[in-house]
Amino acid sequence: MQLRIPGPTPCPDEVLRAQSKQKINHRGKEFGVLIRKVTEQLKRCFQTKGDVLILTGSGTGGLEAAVVNTLSPGDRVLCVSIGAFGDRFADIAKAYGADVKKLSFDWGFPADPDAVRQALKEDAAIKAVIVTHNETSTGVTNDIKSIAAAVKEFDKLILIDGVSSVSSIDLPVDDWQLDVVVTGSQKGWMTPPGLAMVSMNQKAWQAYEKSRMPKVYWDLGRARKIFDEKGQTPWTPAVSTLYALDVGLDLIEKEGLHNVFIRHARVARAARDGAKSLGLTLFAKESHASNTVTAINVPQGVDGKKLLQILREEHQVVLSGGQQKLEGKIFRIGHLGWVSEEDMTSVISALKQALPKAKA
Repeated sequence: MQLRIPGPTPCPDEVLRAQSKQKINHRGKEFGVLIRKVTEQLKRCFQTKGDVLILTGSGTGGLEAAVVNTLSPGDRVLCVSIGAFGDRFADIAKAYGADVKKLSFDWGFPADPDAVRQALKEDAAIKAVIVTHNETSTGVTNDIKSIAAAVKEFDKLILIDGVSSVSSIDLPVDDWQLDVVVTGSQKGWMTPPGLAMVSMNQKAWQAYEKSRMPKVYWDLGRARKIFDEKGQTPWTPAVSTLYALDVGLDLIEKEGLHNVFIRHARVARAARDGAKSLGLTLFAKESHASNTVTAINVPQGVDGKKLLQILREEHQVVLSGGQQKLEGKIFRIGHLGWVSEEDMTSVISALKQALPKAKA
C-alpha cells in the first residue's frame, strides 16, 4: 500500500522494528540516556541551541502547549491564517480566552508579510502572532523568515505551527528568532504518531513566567525541570514511539539535514511535474507550493471521491481529499519523510490509470 497522505507517513522497516522492542523503566537510567540523545538530535534538526521538549500527544497537543505556556486569558493574539490548520491554531487560542484577531488570506495563497507588519502597526496591544509554516490543507508554505522579521520589528512573540515542515523544509529556529515551534512525530520524522516536539527560546520562557492560562499535562516548565534534573518526562511517555524516533533521527542525520531538504524539494517537483504531465492543474502557484504536500484541482467531469476510491482499491495508493470548503474540489499528495522520486512516479502512474474511470 502506498500511503501518500500528509500524515501519518510511511515508516522505514528499521523504525518499525525499533518500536517493537520491549519497554524500559521510564524512571530509570536507560530511559534518561535515550531521551537526552533524542533531544540533542532534535535540537540539531530544529537548528536551535534552545530547549526542545518532547510531549506524548499529537501535533495539535503541541499547539495547545505553545498557547497555554506563553499567553494569558485576554491577551491579544494575531492569527495569520491561510487554511484549515491556521484556523485551528486560532480556535485553540480562543478556547483558552485569548482575544484573537484574525488576519486571513485566500486559501491557496501565502500570507503577506507586509500585511502582518501593517496589522501590528495598527494594533499595539497584540502580544503574540501565531502562524502556520506549511499549510497542508492547501499545499502552501508561508515565508516565515519574512513574517518573523516583521513580527520582531515590534518585539512580539511568534508561535509557529511547524507540524508538517520541521525536518522536511528548512526552518532555522534560532536564525529566524522563532520563539515557539511545534512539530509532530508522524510527519517528516518517519515515525509513527504519538509525540509532539516543541522548541522554546528565552523570550518564550520569559512569557511562560507571566502566563496565566491553565496547564497541567502541557506544562512545559514542569517538563523542562524534570528533564534537566532527571532525564525524564512529567507523565508516562510513549516509550515505543521514542524508540522509533531515535532511529528516524539517526536516518536523518546519516542523510544530512540539508540533503533531506533537497530531497523533499526534488520529490515535490516530481509530484507537481507529474500532475501537470497528466493535464492536471495545481491548486497553489509553484512559487509558494509546499515541498511536503501537493494540492491538485479535481478536473471538471471527475468525481473526486470516486477518484480516491479507485486509487485506493485498484492501485493501493492512498491520497487525501480536500478539507472543509475544498472538499471535493482538490485532492492532495503527501510527500514527506520516507519518500523518493520513485514513489511519485508510482503515484502519477496510478493517477493516469484512475482518472478516466472516475468520471462524475
